[in-house]
Amino acid sequence: MSRPFPDLDDLRQGGKLALARMLTRLETEAGSAETARFLDKASHFQGGHVLGLTGPPGVGKSTLTDALIKAFRGQGESVSVLAIDPSSRFTGGALLGDRTRLHTDPEDQQVFVRSMAARDRLGGLSDHAIAAIALLRAVSDRVIVESVGIGQSESDLVQAADTMVLCIQPGSGDSLQFMKAGVMELPDLIVVTKADMGPAARRAASDVTGALSLTRSDKNSWKVPVFEVSARSGNGLGELIDGVAAHRHHLAASGRLEAKRAAQHRQWYEDMIHTRFGTAGLEAAASRGEAADPAVAPFSAFRAVSDELSKRLGLSDI
Repeated sequence: MSRPFPDLDDLRQGGKLALARMLTRLETEAGSAETARFLDKASHFQGGHVLGLTGPPGVGKSTLTDALIKAFRGQGESVSVLAIDPSSRFTGGALLGDRTRLHTDPEDQQVFVRSMAARDRLGGLSDHAIAAIALLRAVSDRVIVESVGIGQSESDLVQAADTMVLCIQPGSGDSLQFMKAGVMELPDLIVVTKADMGPAARRAASDVTGALSLTRSDKNSWKVPVFEVSARSGNGLGELIDGVAAHRHHLAASGRLEAKRAAQHRQWYEDMIHTRFGTAGLEAAASRGEAADPAVAPFSAFRAVSDELSKRLGLSDI
């Protein structure tokens, strides 16, 4: 008989060790009915705000994450960080280990950091990462998801973050490349990092502002702001935090947050099916009808489809 899952309020008060053990359990017991029900409950817990950070390697995401942790803790908020790293081709584990680059207080029970491998998602979010985000946002005031930033992650992160931040480095030509790739349509805020570079940072901010004016916006009257931030000196950090707060207020005031998360849940469900069964699996799932609404119970809905398709195909359980 499996152990019962803990109450979310108890996990919130349980400190780092309890949270670490819970994340490990979600991986080892992935696919069980009890795990799916627990994650569905976590998905709908009022919980905290999810801030997604993306951008190319070396842009300074970890340094910015470090500064944001300190700022949010200064406001008395609990913070969880999920750092998505490339996967080792030998072990399948997280290759870079972003948490080693974060300077957090090991005694602070209100800061939790976990590195997680992208696995087979080419830099995006694996099913285990999605489960972790569902849990972390239920038990933390702030969740920072730092992507590896090599293409797939930008679109994946949109399906997990409440507020999406794109980081661009001065003098790198990133703004032009992102404009070509259509990435400029994804973020809610844009940060030009290493603003202490002066003129180069100002030019990058100007280029980005120009690129934004050329993109099609579907942000429901939200105008994407551009910030110049030096995480090391702290210059511009306060303005960025104010911008994050403004976007969070925008989502709440417009009623967009609930709709956004429901859409995310549907996307999680479809991504999990596609990862395990491919396009044919999605077609089969659409034709069978859904026993559970993916917007309400994405993990249980996936489990029901997975059980049926696995039996048809003679596959072992997840």
